[in-house]
Amino acid sequence: MKTFVKKALVIVLTALVLMPFAACSKETTKFIVGLDDTFAPMGFRDESGNLVGFDIDLATAVCEYLGWEVVFQPIDWDSKELELNSGKIDCIWNGMSITPERQESMSLSRAYLNNRLVIMCGDGVVINSKEDLLDVRIGTQVESSALETMQADPIWIEIVSNVTAYRSYDDVIMDMQAGRIDVMVVDEVLGEYKNSKLDKKFTVSSVDFGDDLYAIGFRKEDTELTKTIEDALDALIANGKAAEISEKWFGKNIVLG
Repeated sequence: MKTFVKKALVIVLTALVLMPFAACSKETTKFIVGLDDTFAPMGFRDESGNLVGFDIDLATAVCEYLGWEVVFQPIDWDSKELELNSGKIDCIWNGMSITPERQESMSLSRAYLNNRLVIMCGDGVVINSKEDLLDVRIGTQVESSALETMQADPIWIEIVSNVTAYRSYDDVIMDMQAGRIDVMVVDEVLGEYKNSKLDKKFTVSSVDFGDDLYAIGFRKEDTELTKTIEDALDALIANGKAAEISEKWFGKNIVLG
C-alpha cells in the first residue's frame, strides 16, 4: 500500500510540474491575427460568412510553414493598436499601410505589398487634378491610410469640409452608388476588387495620392516575433508560394521580395 501511495504521489507531482510547460508550449504555437473583416480582397467574409482573402491565405501559409496554429480575430479597426497592446491579438495583418506614426508606435515588418491610394469617381464625375476635389463630396474610411495621406497633403486644408469618413469602405461605396458622395479615396487593391463586383463600375482618376506600402504590425517590443514572420515570408517568396497566392487574388504577383 505504501509503495502504491508513493508511486501515485510521484505521478501527481510530475503532472503538476509538467502542466505549466504544456500550457506554455500550446500558447506559443497559437498566433492571433487581428484584422478588419470587411477589407476585400485582403481579409473579408464570403457569401457563406467565411473569412477569406489574400492576407488570410498568406498568414495561413506563414503559420503552416512555422508549424503554428493561426487564429483570425476580427477587430474594430479604429481600436487596432489598443487591441494589439492589450495582448488580445499578436499582430495586425490586414493591408495595413506603413505610416510614420505606426513606425513609431509599433514594430513593423518590412513592406510586403505595394499599393496606391486612388480616387474612384461616381457617375459623370471627372477628376483631372487634386484641385478638382474642391468641388466634389469625398468619402473614405475612418482611421485609414487614405484619410491620413489626404490629411498630410497640402490640398487637405481646402477639401477638409468636403470629406466624410465612414466606418467601412462598404458604407462609402453604398453612398457612392446612391449619389450622396461623388468620389472615394481608397486603397487600389480594395477599390479594384470591389469595382469588379459592381454592375455599374466606378471610374478611376489618373490622379492619385501616391504609393501605399503594406506591412504587418506587432507590439513595439516584439522585434524577435517580427523577424520570425519576416523570415517565414522570405521563405514563401523563395519557394513560390507567395506568388501563387498573389496570382489567385490579383491575377499577378505584386508581393515585394
